[in-house]
Amino acid sequence: MFSVKEFIILFLIFLRISSAFVSAPFFGNKIIPVVVKLFISLVVSYIIFLSTDHSAVKEVPTGWLLFVYSIKEVITGLIIGFTLQFVFFAVSYAGTLIGFEIGLNMAEVFNPSEEVSSNVIGELLYYSAIMIFLLINGHHYLIRALQQSFNVIGIGMFSFQEPLYQTMIRLAGSVFVIAVKIATPILISFFLINIAEGIISRMIPNMQVFFVTQPLKLGLGLFMLGLISPVYIYMIKNLLRDYENQLYLLINSMGS
Repeated sequence: MFSVKEFIILFLIFLRISSAFVSAPFFGNKIIPVVVKLFISLVVSYIIFLSTDHSAVKEVPTGWLLFVYSIKEVITGLIIGFTLQFVFFAVSYAGTLIGFEIGLNMAEVFNPSEEVSSNVIGELLYYSAIMIFLLINGHHYLIRALQQSFNVIGIGMFSFQEPLYQTMIRLAGSVFVIAVKIATPILISFFLINIAEGIISRMIPNMQVFFVTQPLKLGLGLFMLGLISPVYIYMIKNLLRDYENQLYLLINSMGS
């Protein structure tokens, strides 16, 4: 049987785990039923409860103190889970840039999991990143990071400090950099094509360059996208693996 102190500690651990799963990639997908998310969160919380030393918690939080602790645990979990989303935002934005250059900026698909419409190429790269994330056991990154967070950030001990601000700003700023790096091969190729279009339009003013080159650009863009897809898989895999280290740096900045 659980004592009152143990039950409250397990409840606070559950709040951190469940809020991280809600904001994390794959786990936070709306396709996964809420009951399944709660069950997984409860199982992981119980395992972490059994494997973590809670002797540092001397006083059982009650009343307003329990409410404050609960808010802190929810914020901690949301930050940890949401940070892992940055690389997926970058991949999706890179796909949007590629789709715009190819000429598919008006071709959008409805994403039922996010309930938004987005670019076709962006969705393609996003779900490719999700599959790579699962294939390299990326979901284990999140669980390990959450387990490590209880060793660095005690229950109810989270506070906003300057190292956390700097880490979050750096990770958020890297989204655009990563997106441009991923989209660079296509962007450079189509930049040269646009220069060629300008030269042709000056040489043959009566020629409808847009209508002539648009099908060519679309076919060439899809061909190049398929040609360099192994490079994209390699890049996304390395980015996801690097973000495991970024998660640990974030957790350390939250506990400093």
